[in-house]
Parts: sequence; structure tokens; C-alpha cells
Amino acid sequence: MTTAERSRPTQTEAAEIMPFGGWEITPAPTGFGDNETLFRFPAPDDPAPGTARLLILSLYATALGLAGIGVGVRAFVTVLGGADFWYVPVLTLFGLISVGLAVGSFLSIHRPVLPWLLLLGATGPLAIDVLIAALY
Repeated sequence: MTTAERSRPTQTEAAEIMPFGGWEITPAPTGFGDNETLFRFPAPDDPAPGTARLLILSLYATALGLAGIGVGVRAFVTVLGGADFWYVPVLTLFGLISVGLAVGSFLSIHRPVLPWLLLLGATGPLAIDVLIAALY
């Protein structure tokens, strides 16, 4: 056995490092009894999500992303013209919350309702971003 083979983590070590899921395996739930892991990368043996479901989730996330780009462009112009100290951190905070929720929706794509709730939740912080950028 070479040194590279000994230093490479096994699949069980990967599951311990990444409790939200691994790329190669689906770890057993830890600390939640019989509940399954909510957020994880799909395992090879998972069924593929429906094409329509994936398309609609992707289009929704694209709309959120394009709105975020619009906010970013508007914020850039505002900062060049002179903005208060709170402007950029507040926009960044709400933007990151929105992105985190959108990412969570794709990590939970095999759940029936959770991805839709997360995308709806991502709309709220982004709407606040749009209002701040438009009214400032």
C-alpha cells in the first residue's frame, strides 16, 4: 500500500467530516433518531428528480439570481456616488441569506415541499434588498 493510498480518506471518514452528506455515500443520520438528513448531496442510488421539478426550481433560482445582479449593479452605482456606511453590509447580509436559502433548496431537492419553502424564503431577503436598493 502506497503512502497516497493510506492518506486518502475512506468513505466513512468523509461522512464524519461532512455530516450533511457526502458525494459518494449517504451517511446514516446522527443524533436525530429515525429522521433522515434534510440537506445532503444526492447519492448515486437516489432516484433522479423529475425534469419539470428541476426545471422550475432552476428557473425560480435564476429569477432570484438576476434580481440579485440588478441589486448589485444598483448598489455599485450608489456606492460610486457616495453611500452611507451601513448600505453595503446590509445589502450583503440579506443577499447572502437569500443565496444560502436558494442553495439549501437544491440540497433538499428530494424532499416534497422543503425546496419550495426555501425558495419562497429566499424571496423575502431579496425583496428587502430590492427595496433598499431602489429607495436609497
